[in-house]
Amino acid sequence: MPADQPPTVPPLDQIYGEFDLSTVPAFAGGFINFGYWADAPTGRPLTEADRIATEQELYRLVLRDLGRTEGRDAVEVGCGLGLGSALALREYGFASVTGLDVHPDQVERARERNADARAAHPDRLEYRRGAAERMPLPDASVDCLFSVEAAQHFPDVPGFAREAARVLRAGGRLALTTFFATGQEAARALPGLLPTYADGLDLAHVADEVAATLAAAGLSDVRIRAIGESVWAAYDRYLGQVPELCDLWPRRFLTAYEKGLLDYYVLTADRPGSP
Repeated sequence: MPADQPPTVPPLDQIYGEFDLSTVPAFAGGFINFGYWADAPTGRPLTEADRIATEQELYRLVLRDLGRTEGRDAVEVGCGLGLGSALALREYGFASVTGLDVHPDQVERARERNADARAAHPDRLEYRRGAAERMPLPDASVDCLFSVEAAQHFPDVPGFAREAARVLRAGGRLALTTFFATGQEAARALPGLLPTYADGLDLAHVADEVAATLAAAGLSDVRIRAIGESVWAAYDRYLGQVPELCDLWPRRFLTAYEKGLLDYYVLTADRPGSP
């Protein structure tokens, strides 16, 4: 294969199914995200423990943006192995947390991986199969909706936005984080650099357009902020320190960021009305 030709990436069902992305060293710990590295050490080599801590910190960053969590009901959209849902219940005092994932293998893994937490908190932590644009939840059934590094896979962002507005109670809040293209021109350029875009694993949603879509669905006070300065460089430094990771295509994400093609964002929005 020519050096400038991106490698082939397995399709979405395969990479989260039989391939099991959580086993890849770049995603140590099973959280399957790039991590939030603002507090990562700088004076020594980064360790796998540091890497796992950054994945947990990305969840905490989003969960803090939900505001009040104690005693409230929450849903995570795109929960993967469900470790973030379990962390949310354990650390943020939710009355209940439901993790949704579109892939049946991931739902089964989440149930198995978090069996002890589910047993310790009967009826408070569950994992169900469900798509972002078709959530198996009643109207106005949750106070908080969060999603961590999953929205880049959503095939129908307007459908997700409508579902978020439907399942949130009045006064509820959405908080999500992931990487998005910085504009339409950037979205068109990304497949030429990153194989996950070329092969359709990641979709080049534009950040400002996602925010506008949430507002169009009836959510209010939509806010967006870029956090790429605390993601890409340190993540790339970690990859460069691990011999089996140093030549992988994930290192091209830093290049895309430096070229201004994508960034990492946190978006929040509220469901209008009084709780």
